[in-house]
Amino acid sequence: MLMAHPLVLRQLVEEYEGLAALARTQDVGPRIHRQLQDAAFTLCVSTDRQDVDAALTAAREQLDGGLYGTAVRRRSAGRRTVAA
Repeated sequence: MLMAHPLVLRQLVEEYEGLAALARTQDVGPRIHRQLQDAAFTLCVSTDRQDVDAALTAAREQLDGGLYGTAVRRRSAGRRTVAA
């Protein structure tokens, strides 16, 4: 499965959450609703989920060291450092 870069994923989560908060607190127009739908769709595609709540959960797990943290730890464990 392709995975979004952590920085891109973080931006997607922040964009979605910001738009969702705006839509909950204000009467927003169709432009904001469309941006919210686009952000939700992109999150779902980026996390291989069909539901935006599941996509947010998956994104947070990946960002909090889930899949990305494992990959980084594996690469780091294979490296040897040379003391000067």
